This record gives sequence, structure tokens and C-alpha cells, in this order.
Amino acid sequence: MAGKPSGAETIKADSRALRGTIAEEIAAAEARGGLSEGAYTLLKFHGTYEQFDRDTATERKQRGEDKDWSFMVRVRAPAGRLTAAQWLALDGLAESHADGTLRLTTRQGVQFHGILRQALKPSIAAIHDALMTTLAACGDVVRNVITTAAPRADAIHARLEAEAFRLSSELLPRSRAHHQIFLGEEETAVVEEEPLYGPTYLPRKFKIALAHPSDNTPDLLANDLGFLALTEGGRLTGWIVTVGGGMGMTHNKPATYPRLADAICVIGPDDVLETAKAVVRLSRDHGDRSDRKHARLKYVVAERGVDWVRDRLSADLGRPLQPAPALPRLAVPELLGWHEQDDGRLWLGLPIPAGRVAGPLRAALRAVMQAFAPRPIVTAQQDLLLADIAPQDRQAVTSLLRAHGVTFAEDLTPLARWTLACVALPTCGQSLAEGERVRAPILADVEAALARHGLSGERVSLRITGCPNGCARPYAGDIGVVGRAPGLYTLFVGGDFEGTRLSFQIADKVPQAAIAARLEPLFAAWAADRAPGEGFGDYCARIGQDAARGLLDAKVAA
Repeated sequence: MAGKPSGAETIKADSRALRGTIAEEIAAAEARGGLSEGAYTLLKFHGTYEQFDRDTATERKQRGEDKDWSFMVRVRAPAGRLTAAQWLALDGLAESHADGTLRLTTRQGVQFHGILRQALKPSIAAIHDALMTTLAACGDVVRNVITTAAPRADAIHARLEAEAFRLSSELLPRSRAHHQIFLGEEETAVVEEEPLYGPTYLPRKFKIALAHPSDNTPDLLANDLGFLALTEGGRLTGWIVTVGGGMGMTHNKPATYPRLADAICVIGPDDVLETAKAVVRLSRDHGDRSDRKHARLKYVVAERGVDWVRDRLSADLGRPLQPAPALPRLAVPELLGWHEQDDGRLWLGLPIPAGRVAGPLRAALRAVMQAFAPRPIVTAQQDLLLADIAPQDRQAVTSLLRAHGVTFAEDLTPLARWTLACVALPTCGQSLAEGERVRAPILADVEAALARHGLSGERVSLRITGCPNGCARPYAGDIGVVGRAPGLYTLFVGGDFEGTRLSFQIADKVPQAAIAARLEPLFAAWAADRAPGEGFGDYCARIGQDAARGLLDAKVAA
């Protein structure tokens, strides 16, 4: 039974198609304090969150000063694809309008931090002028559509990229509010209809990924909606549709939980867009609009079941949908380092710790873009691929980057290569603990623990988030480290590297400095007892949650 609509639902209903009072409030550049709740909520749809520096908030309050307010602005980059010219435009904005850095996200987007209120409109307008947009990069709509970053020159990869771009374009909100508020378009008295989203848009955010079984770097099953390509002889024959994934949860609230998507049905090669719209409508019409913590599509699927979902989609599309077969085995290939694109050109994958592009790294990438104009592609692992490099330029590109001190994949341990971390403090308002800023010490401690057991060369995924919302997908890898309170974390293990199994909790309220020590008994047991080729998450899943906890508890007791 539907309850009273949440406050966000009321704000959306009264927003005049995402306008609200945004224009008036951001024009008040000298105003003290943050934006109203309404403007804050609606600005998400335009690709920006108002934030404040949480490091200085208490001290400033004691001095009677306002918080240090600024904005995070997120660029919508379908499939992570940009051009060299676009990268250089974003690099310039980082210097002129933001805090001097760019941040690559786990959804293949780009974020700016530290943008002041008076620079918000110019920043978004400059992004638009570079043929990009921030519209629907956040908010209760379909977010950035992701797929494999690999620029392989074959028909399947070309199709994945093309479908990501088509979905991104077709599923944008139709309101002209964004263009009127940020781009100078004249406002009319007519408020547009939203034929897909309706007047209150979706109950919560909605994420889409496309993948091929040989490349699940997008973590397909962590998304609300996924399309897994079925191929035969290099030809696309159809798609398995997966529905109901999502990483977010709330500590101590068992009614909230991370979930991997279920395989719902099989569709034809050309049915992606119409199916996506049907699943969006399913979320729109059946998602919980009274409790935002229970509003994601994953709860509808979990509570109604796969057959119900398939029946509803069949009714929407006007034809019976066939049940999906068992998912094929998924793989996660290495995209970093030098690779042939199969068209005579090369790509170079560069590791970007926590996705943060700053200092010498930012200067190096700027120089490469100016000199060689490669095609930059953001990966779902927060890294960057430089595509379309001529073979004769390989040594020059390498030398230029090395001269700036850039780290290459071969310089890293496998654990460092596969570690993700969210932004967290000091800017994210959801963070309970540090994320990006403790990545390096946590990584170093865990690396040392693995080395003590001869495991340095093993491929292990480590994902660190400052809160349980799961932006770095901590519940779908080998090790998840989730912020619990300042300096304290909840530990998860038992997921698989390929993203097809959720992890389970083994320890709570672990001090940051003790994370590696708590995990080390499991590393020791894995080194001693694993089956041939068995990954860390696989080993933990095999022995089970009780046994894994027992190993940790025995060490603590000793």
C-alpha cells in the first residue's frame, strides 16, 4: 500500500518541470547559507550537488562564520567517451572554475569539485559549449549509461557503444528547464510534458549498463537495468535483460540491502531502447514514492519476483517475452597498459588512483592531448584509456608520460590496480568516514599483509566507500570496506572478481589502521587452503560466512 509521498516527491511535483526556484537562488551570489531544500533537490537533475567543506565546518561555526559552500558538477559522458578537445576544455574548467582537479567516476563520468555559486552557471554553460552536458548526470532519472571502455574495433564493441549513446540521448528528460536556467534559452509560459518520466520523474535514480560476457568491467549486475550481448560468430543475436541491481543500503536497517540484478528475459538485437523504456516505466509506476530508502527498482524485483516483472514488461511491450537462460560466465579483462585496437592503432590504459586527476598527472594528460590528440575514455574502474594512438607514437607518448612521473599499470601490484575509492570526506554530505583520502594507507596495509603470505601477485579487488550507499560498488568485489562512523569501517568479503556474487559482512566498526590485520587471518587461510586458481572472494564464499568470521574472531581472541 502506498504511503504519503516523501518530501522529494512533493518538491518534484511542484517544480514546474525541474525549475523550482533554482534560477533565483543561484543568482543570489552574495546570499549567506546554503540553498533551499527544493533548489538542492532539483539541482541534482541538472547535474550538480551543493556541498560544503566538512573539514572546516565546526571551526567556522565556532567563529560565527557560514559553512564553506561550493558545488560538485558532474559531466554526463555516455560510455565514458570524450574527445581530446573535450578533455582539454574540461581541464581548463578545472583550473578556472573548480579546485584544480578532475575526478573520474565509477560510472564513466567526470566530476568537478569546489565550484562556487557564482561560477555554477558559467561552468555548466562551458561544458555545454564543449558539446557535453550535465543534465541528468544526477537526480531521479536515468543516469550516465555505461559500457565497456575497451575501444576494440569490432562490430560488437561498436554496437555496445552505439546503444549506450542512443539510450543516453533518448532517455534524457524533455524539460527545457536546464537550457533556460543555465544556457540562456528564453522561458515560455508552457511547461513541457515528460512522456516517459511523468510529472514527478522516477522514485529514485536509475542506472543502466551494457556489456559482453567477455568484458564485465561495467559490473552489469550492479545496475537497475542491464543488457548482456549474445553473440554468435562475431554477430549480435540478441540481449539478456537483467533488472533489479543496486549497491546502496543503510547500516542496521535490514530492509535495505545491496542486490545483484536478475536475468528477466531475452530480446532481439534491435529491441534495446523500447525495452529500456518499458523498464523505466516499471520503476516509475511501481517504485516506492513514500520511502526513498526503499525506492530503488531492486526492491520491486525482490518483492514481486522475476515472473511478475517479465509479465509486466510483456504487457507493456504488447508481446510475450521469453525467459532468460542462465547467464554465461562473465569475465573482467585487463584494460590497462598498451593494447592493439585491431584497426592498426593502439590504446594505452592508465591507472588513476581514486580517479583523481591533479598536479603532474593532469599536466601530463594535457600535454598528451595537445601533442597527440588521443581519444580519452573513462572506465568504470576510475581509470583512463587513451585510444586511437598511432603505433609510431607509442614510444613518444610513453616518454612524455614518464617524464611527468606518471604511474603505469606495470608499476602497480594487482591489488593497487583493482582498488576503487569514493570521494567521501570532506565534500560528500553522505559520508560517515573517509574514502579517497584513506585509500593509500589502507591499500599499503593490505598489500603488506598479502605479501607476508606470498600473495602479492594475486588479482584481488578492494573497494572503499565512506558510507553504505556503495558508489564504489563495495558489495560486489573481493573485499569491501564501508564507512561506519569516523575512523571506523564495516568489512565485507566473499564476492567474486567477476561481479556475479555479493559479498557478506565479516566485521563491524573496525578502526582504519586495523583493517589489514583483521583480514590477515583470511589471507593466511587462503594461501594455505585454496584450490588451484581460486580467487580470494571465491575462497571466502566456499568456506562461508561463519567460518570466515571464526578465523577473524580467533585472531582477535588470541
